Amino acid sequence: MTNALHVHDLCVTYDREVVLRDVHALLQPGDSVALIGPNGAGKSTFIKAILGLVPASSGFVEVLGTTPAKARPLVAYVPQIDHLDARFPISVQQVALMGRYRRIGWLRRPGRVDRAATLDALEQVGLADRANDSFGVLSGGQRQRVLIARAIAQDAKLLLLDEPFNGVDSVTQDVLIEVLGRLRAAGTAVVMATHDISVAHLACGHACLLNRHQVAFGRLDDALTADTLKATYGHHAVMLAEGTALLSTH
Repeated sequence: MTNALHVHDLCVTYDREVVLRDVHALLQPGDSVALIGPNGAGKSTFIKAILGLVPASSGFVEVLGTTPAKARPLVAYVPQIDHLDARFPISVQQVALMGRYRRIGWLRRPGRVDRAATLDALEQVGLADRANDSFGVLSGGQRQRVLIARAIAQDAKLLLLDEPFNGVDSVTQDVLIEVLGRLRAAGTAVVMATHDISVAHLACGHACLLNRHQVAFGRLDDALTADTLKATYGHHAVMLAEGTALLSTH
């Protein structure tokens, strides 16, 4: 079985400053990992390295058995809502249809199969009835669901999400957790940056704790402990029942 993601001793530098080091990870198809750490910990840098947007200064990143650049057509990326301009005049279906362009090419018109795949993806996130609406009139949670639909339409084998549950309503949270579960069951691996440890428990099977270096990686119950969270967040870790760190302030 080809690994979905294999990272060994990854180190990334910007202008000679080390921003991320000592990262190791191994994911199989259908696995999921939550990237957990404070702001500036390197979560977004790690995602960029998986996408091949920043080079490794040492170590390596292997995606779906090849280089990040070669694997990119099979990798879907869902950015934070805040990075998108909701004023751009584009429909919900057009946004979701973008997931098909790596398959059909930007110069070809989408066919019946592409449109059907897009509507099916919107159906999965509960927004097929909003297909012709403007993307900008949707709520933040609904826009996030459209971006997930775009990834579903792409039929990606690795899904990267940057804080997908940030500021979304409880309905969207439930929908996204259900959709991610179906994608994982179908063999799609998931890498999700998040500050919300409770969501990590619901959506992921593994955790990678980062604070400019890798503090821990492994199955959730093994990686998320009071000691590893204190090492990741320092005094910002909030200790709850029986000394178990379940949440953090960032």
